[in-house]
Amino acid sequence: MSLNFKEIATATMVLFAVIDIVGSIPIIISLREKNGTIKSGRASIIAAFVLIIFLFIGEEILNLIGINVNEFAVAGSLILFFIALEMVLGVTLFKQDESNLEMATVFPIAFPIVAGPGSLTTLLSLRAEYALENIIIAIIVNVVVVFIVLRTSNKLQRFLGKNGIKIIEKIFGVILLAIAVKLFTSNIQELFN
Repeated sequence: MSLNFKEIATATMVLFAVIDIVGSIPIIISLREKNGTIKSGRASIIAAFVLIIFLFIGEEILNLIGINVNEFAVAGSLILFFIALEMVLGVTLFKQDESNLEMATVFPIAFPIVAGPGSLTTLLSLRAEYALENIIIAIIVNVVVVFIVLRTSNKLQRFLGKNGIKIIEKIFGVILLAIAVKLFTSNIQELFN
């Protein structure tokens, strides 16, 4: 066990920025209005399960198709870079599939929102840099935050307001941008060595 607080904190912040659960509050509220309730516990557990399973078998899936973790991390850092640009500039580069929002509440939250392509790519990028146990702790911390946000989404929206949510999104966008650049530079050097 090589627990490292700095690695846990960085991995937690990266995942928090990519999952962007605070920025998803409007989607969560519209889901709650359509379906009446959101199963916060089930959505959180399914999201944690998907993230942790992918953390362990994602690399094997890559090996199966002939890609190493550093190549995937470089590709992942580019995706993070564009997600961060969306957050900072307030533009939409990736089209959201709105049809998913009409399915049962667990799946749009657990899979496309929390354990979506961005967070799965991020996990493998982080795995190239950090110890496995530190990433697992970061996943658990984020799932707890997701659970709290799901349970209190109405109160949070009233408390933060639209401007508060936008400010948080911009701050995490800048942090994510810096982390994407760091991931890119360290992994591109590994590829050329």
